[in-house]
Amino acid sequence: MQEKQPSDHMEAKIARDTLERYAGSSTSDFQSNLILTNFPKYVEYFADSRKVKIYEGSMFKVAHCEEEETSILDFKIGSPAAALVVDICSFLPVRAAVLLGMCGGLRRRYQPGEYLVPVASIRGEGTSDFYFSSEVPALANFLMQKAVTDVLEEKNIPYHIGITYTTNMRFWEFNQAFIEKLKVTKAQGIEMECATLFAASYARKFTLGALLLVSDLPLNQDGIKTKKSSSAIFAKHTKEHVETGIAVLRKARTMQSKKIKGAYHRNLPMEIVEKKSFL
Repeated sequence: MQEKQPSDHMEAKIARDTLERYAGSSTSDFQSNLILTNFPKYVEYFADSRKVKIYEGSMFKVAHCEEEETSILDFKIGSPAAALVVDICSFLPVRAAVLLGMCGGLRRRYQPGEYLVPVASIRGEGTSDFYFSSEVPALANFLMQKAVTDVLEEKNIPYHIGITYTTNMRFWEFNQAFIEKLKVTKAQGIEMECATLFAASYARKFTLGALLLVSDLPLNQDGIKTKKSSSAIFAKHTKEHVETGIAVLRKARTMQSKKIKGAYHRNLPMEIVEKKSFL
């Protein structure tokens, strides 16, 4: 095995220090299964339902449940934050991670509250260019997405499968030139993080998948997300989305124990002691 260089140890130290500053929580609190999300309401539900403490640093809000060996982290919004959270969390002994996010549905038949399982994302955000050249696709981890679809099937929850377009333009709904470009891509959903998360996790060998909730239908003027419709989505779907994400992590760990192909087998730093099995 290739010997670790001094710069590797320095990067690991800085990554863990950064995570502790941004999360307000020790890296030793983080569990081997990780939910990433953009929503503090998801962290609050997780903490309230598990009776655990919420930690908040200068950027992130997190909570940890040792009993289920799961942590949840709200990294806010956008591709730079998505890149950062993968870069620093890749130095933790995380075995499975899933994004619980939302997207705008780009098909007429979609309805708010339905799920979209992204198998890949179009790299329209720019941040992923720091990891790979433009011809490298941003693919979700196969094992994680298999775990996602297995859980949805077991729970008899309807879902769509497709690709998303990841953009850094938040107020694009009124930019006609962008809309025409978006239609040509044939993407099924639009969001702001997946391409970055998929590219960064591939570069870092960090086992990460995603389960997206369709929050609105932005190609329809009357389907654009509003304050009222956003509140309704959270009220109706937060519990199911989070609980499904936890079930996905459990399923993924079971698949890993059976050595089903797809997960990364990373050489974690020796000073990190792996915690007990999630099974």
